Amino acid sequence: MSATRPLHDLSIAQAGAALRAGTVTSVQLTQHALDRIEDLNGDLDAFILITSQRALEDAANADADFAAGIDTGPMQGIPYALKDIYDTKGIRTTCHSALLRDHVPDADCVVQEKLAAGGGVLLGKLGTFEFAIGGPSFDLPFPPARNPWRRSHISGGSSSGSGTAVAAGMVRMALGSDTGGSIRWPAAVCGIVGMKPTYGLVSRRGIFPLSYTLDHAGPLAQTVEDAAISLSVMAGHDPLDPASADVPVGDYLAGLNAGINGLRVGYTRQFFLDQPACNADIVAALDNAAQVLRDQGALVEEVPMPAYAYFAACQQTIMFAEAYAIHEKDIKTRPMAFGARAYASIVGGALLSAADYVQALRLRAELTAHVNGLLGEYDVLLTPSALATAQPFEGYGANFDANGIMTGAFNVTGHPAMALPIGFAANGLPLGGQLVGRPFDEAMVFRVGAALEASLGAHLLRPGQTLAAA
Repeated sequence: MSATRPLHDLSIAQAGAALRAGTVTSVQLTQHALDRIEDLNGDLDAFILITSQRALEDAANADADFAAGIDTGPMQGIPYALKDIYDTKGIRTTCHSALLRDHVPDADCVVQEKLAAGGGVLLGKLGTFEFAIGGPSFDLPFPPARNPWRRSHISGGSSSGSGTAVAAGMVRMALGSDTGGSIRWPAAVCGIVGMKPTYGLVSRRGIFPLSYTLDHAGPLAQTVEDAAISLSVMAGHDPLDPASADVPVGDYLAGLNAGINGLRVGYTRQFFLDQPACNADIVAALDNAAQVLRDQGALVEEVPMPAYAYFAACQQTIMFAEAYAIHEKDIKTRPMAFGARAYASIVGGALLSAADYVQALRLRAELTAHVNGLLGEYDVLLTPSALATAQPFEGYGANFDANGIMTGAFNVTGHPAMALPIGFAANGLPLGGQLVGRPFDEAMVFRVGAALEASLGAHLLRPGQTLAAA
């Protein structure tokens, strides 16, 4: 198989089938991934730590289990990587910060426990914005990840290394976290799939928090099916995570090929038309996606949403207040240990009052009720994930609105939301759409996403194996 198709082009499902058929081994998949990381990471800076020896040992163990007839699930023998805010026992976890440069956890986070128990092969830890906030920075212990489509541009964030690693074919799946779009923005600007599940579906225990009530954990992957497979392993109730929901894990794969004839899709077109970053490329791509859904038999109607500014104000008030509460001691006692961007973002939370926070919580309830009302009438909502393509490092941050991120609304409401590629802008960079579903109905989001992905085919175009400088 590897002679006719590069191993990194195989999806999780395809690689899993090859492993079970004996046409490839986990050691081969893992060594190929490590070789690719060695070739590309010097230019892209996705990984800040590579666990080569452990990965090859885990791969050999997965192969031994296959040989013995032991099957531990769909991630058995599959290489993956973690955003460096996920605790890993005996492996440095830094949050991309000098404050935790030498921090080595004594236990795995729950999600890593699940992936390891399922036979997955951890390749290493991926770069992020410092403490998952602030933006790409050059004043930190590790450089920021670069976009494989254009190395002079950012790869979104804060799960920047995750987006880069998946888009460049270093891994088929990487884990990220999402407080305002940190899974879905990298997915959008890197041309891959990013799933933020329903709040509480995936345990966050052992993942360094940014905002207790907005944080979500989820996968970034090359295809909708791969994201569904990954989530099926990650999801599940954790009684030691107070935010964890005690609900059954859905069958996310059963409906992927069911089609969408007769489904109802609410298209939130007016929601984004008045945003500063809105341009003809994204409008055309989203209108085309809506028409593709109609052509497959879905009823697509434009639906009203409150102005995005309400969602943004709510999300940012809650996030900055909670982030400051988490980091207050270090902000006061070791301020110079932070990078400039993370410090400026976090310290702003000190200026928020209790009244600000309470008003944001009240607004959150109202906005959530509105989205719940729409999803009482429609199976999914179609929105953008980001209105702009990846921004260049030079000048980044001068106008945050220029990034056009439209994801934070669904951290506020907690609904499952998935970014997926829907085309390319005139500058050749990826554009991302977003599908939003009812609470704990990730299966429906994956179903519609699979239909859209198959028709658009935008996921099939990947950055070149030889990455030319921008």
